Amino acid sequence: MACCTHVAICSFTGINDSDRLSLLEFKRTINDPNEALISWNDSTHFCSWIGVVCSVKHPHRVISLSLTSRQLLGEISPSVGNLTFLKVLILSDNSFSGDIPPSLGHLHHLQILKLNDNALQGGIPSLANCSKVKELWLSNNQLVGQIPADLPKSLQKVILSANNISGTIPASLANTTMLDNFTCTNNNIEGNIPYEFSRLQGLQQLHLGKNKLSGRFPRLVLNLSNLVVFSLASNYLTGHVPSGLGGSLSNLKYMSLGGNFFHGHIPSSITNASELNILDMSRNKLTGVIPSSIGKLQKLFALSFEFNRLQASNKQDWQFMNSLSNCTELQVLTVLSNRLEGNVPDSLGNLTIQLRYLYLARNHLSGDFPSGIAKLGSLVSIEFGANQFTGVILQLDYNKFTGVIPSSLCNLSNLAVLTLELNQLDGYIPPCLANLQRLEKFHIFNNNLHGTIPNELFRIPTLLDIDLSSNNLDGPLHADIGNARQLTYLDISSNTISGEIPSTLGNCESLQDINLGHNVFSGSIPASLGNITNLQFLNLSHNRLAGSIPASLGSLKFLEQLDLSFNRLEGEVPTAGIFGNLTSVWIEGNTGLCERELVISRYLLRPCHAMHLNSGKHEHSTVKKVVIPLGSIASLSIVKKNVSPPSFGSRFPKVTYNDLARSTEGFSTSKLIGKVKVFSLETKGAQKSFIAECNALRNIRHRNLVPILTACSSDGSTSTLRHITLAQRISIVVDVADAMEYLHHNSQGTIVHCDLKPSNILLDDNMTARVGDFGLARIKADNVTPSFGDSASASSIAIKGTIGYVAPECATGRDVTAAGDVYSFGIVLLEVFLRKRPTDDMFKDGMNIVRYVEMNFPGRIWKIVDPDLLEDDQRGVPQESSVATKEKSLECLGLVLKIGLCCASPSPNERMDMHEVAARLHGIKEAYLT
Repeated sequence: MACCTHVAICSFTGINDSDRLSLLEFKRTINDPNEALISWNDSTHFCSWIGVVCSVKHPHRVISLSLTSRQLLGEISPSVGNLTFLKVLILSDNSFSGDIPPSLGHLHHLQILKLNDNALQGGIPSLANCSKVKELWLSNNQLVGQIPADLPKSLQKVILSANNISGTIPASLANTTMLDNFTCTNNNIEGNIPYEFSRLQGLQQLHLGKNKLSGRFPRLVLNLSNLVVFSLASNYLTGHVPSGLGGSLSNLKYMSLGGNFFHGHIPSSITNASELNILDMSRNKLTGVIPSSIGKLQKLFALSFEFNRLQASNKQDWQFMNSLSNCTELQVLTVLSNRLEGNVPDSLGNLTIQLRYLYLARNHLSGDFPSGIAKLGSLVSIEFGANQFTGVILQLDYNKFTGVIPSSLCNLSNLAVLTLELNQLDGYIPPCLANLQRLEKFHIFNNNLHGTIPNELFRIPTLLDIDLSSNNLDGPLHADIGNARQLTYLDISSNTISGEIPSTLGNCESLQDINLGHNVFSGSIPASLGNITNLQFLNLSHNRLAGSIPASLGSLKFLEQLDLSFNRLEGEVPTAGIFGNLTSVWIEGNTGLCERELVISRYLLRPCHAMHLNSGKHEHSTVKKVVIPLGSIASLSIVKKNVSPPSFGSRFPKVTYNDLARSTEGFSTSKLIGKVKVFSLETKGAQKSFIAECNALRNIRHRNLVPILTACSSDGSTSTLRHITLAQRISIVVDVADAMEYLHHNSQGTIVHCDLKPSNILLDDNMTARVGDFGLARIKADNVTPSFGDSASASSIAIKGTIGYVAPECATGRDVTAAGDVYSFGIVLLEVFLRKRPTDDMFKDGMNIVRYVEMNFPGRIWKIVDPDLLEDDQRGVPQESSVATKEKSLECLGLVLKIGLCCASPSPNERMDMHEVAARLHGIKEAYLT
């Protein structure tokens, strides 16, 4: 028996034993946690091992090794290169690391090589000797270096996306005349598509999105008549989109040109590409109107023109909406953040019942709520991207809609997202919105709504996100709020909601963010809030809450920020949990609070045992110091007795001259954060100027603007400069962009700041940025706002600014426009990430901060940015991950600096507007933090 077994084993290890040994060597060098290769042993012939296929013509010679999704780890052994008969090598979706073995270049019979979705590093090895290879899949790795110039001419598919490949596309790739798919998205490819590519007449898919391509639209593409999929999205391409695009590429089904700098009109010939399913021309600088013949694209599934400068102001301009009714398969339509004006035509209701995703936000739409939307009630669900939307997405925010919210919206039973913020809607919130039993997000902040919050809203089982802030809502918050146990975000701040905070709010165990600030809530803080274990942010400030601070709040392990300021709270401040972190708690404005007696007071409050000694005296609360790393100024207005200040409402604290004098120790220079703006009534026009500025500022409300009057509640002491991380700096510029976007596009007309610079940007303890000092601000009524680059007007001669930040055209006396603020913002952005002032000594002899960045962009930005930014993410990161994190930081910095350069263009016409700036920065922030 033993002898027979021995003979049997020997029969497995006959003359052609090299392939078996090579496979065993491959297995030896990797980690197999799930024992996927347990069958690889001498009890079974190696041709029967899992993933292994041997040749029928040549027994014992391996022709295929396919091991996908086996969670294999380690480096690919060079021994694989000894499998000289190998035709197919597929190791996709594992965790292989290290370099791709150069020995793979010896596999002369290789036809398919798939190593995608691993963690492979190094460069792409030479495959020049693999003359039969047809498919090369290396996507989703960490490969670096350039695309080899000697790729085999036999290739039909080259898939290299999601790596760190750099350099240019080799012109020699055009020699692969059988190529039908070249995908190289999400890399660092520079230059443009080689003209030689025009020879690739069989090319059907060309994906080059998310790279660093530059120059004009590659017209050679017009010769590739068989293209089905074409993407140049998220590059640095400029110029016009060719007028004959659609006629040349009649077979296109997918085209994405979004995220570039294309300008001019949308070519009407695009409608000749009648097979198009998806058309994306978003995030460019396109102007003019949307072609009225767009409805010829009857097979459209998704259409995106968002974040451009497209216009529509009359019936003819809106003809595209009528035309789209022919697109019976349309499910996605977004034209948000353009310059569409007036009423939305009723033809909106003629769009297909298949429509799932509708974005009309951030335009200049006005009039009553679009009645045509009510006809879109038969919508069905759709899987879009990585999200499973259970209903239609309807976004109409950042417009000028007036009137009431129509009850007909309640018929859209599949609605998942409804955002109507920053309009001019009034009336009540319809209780029938409770019919939207799939609603997940409801945003309607910054309108003029009144009445109570319908308790029916809290019975929607899917509702996760409610923002009703900055309206005129009143009445109590209904106890039914406790039914919304799935709710994660609740913001009803800046209303006049009264009564007690329902204790049932503590039942909403999924809540992460609660903002009830700036209302008139009374009673005590419910101890049940301590049951919301996931709570991260709680704001109850500026109410009339009394009683003690519940100790249960100290048990919330995830609580990051707690604002209880300006209430009527009393008693001892707890010490557990978040109360031990002074920078995360705000309790000023509660004169009855005290501290347990300590050697060093935490909140600078009186000891509790001494409270009875001063119970009849009024004490001013201690205001937290403001951390101001950028340097900042607060603009205060001193009002003469004979000038009536505007009404700001009772929620704001009254500040007297004596209060200011005491809090600043007699206006000591050590407390100075800015100079008080004084209007001398002896100066001609001074009173008129002051009244005009008050009228402008009294109606603007934004979290990133310093509110007038309350600015003086901030103590002027500044802390020492501390390091600000990359994530924090991104958040700062996003805050400033949001503030400037609001100033330029708010419902009161365009407000041009005229003096945006770091010293006019305040940072609070949360590192939230707020723009202040409107001393040079100018107001433009919407109907007379000059376009970018308009000529000077008499009202804006001798406009002042700050050297280094003022736009070139403003320095020559031209009219004040929003474009000047955009320029200043661009300079501030560059300064924040370079940590160099535009007036730095190094900028002389024709060199300036913009030119300095341009000279090093994009390939050498690591040499010019603040070095600390590239070290942030390295702290505490394992060495093997440091390269990836640094690359992520550099990618983020490149995108941010690109926006800075676009904003700081010498020509006003080439600058983005703040709508687009804010949107792009939000996208960068979200991607970086994710």
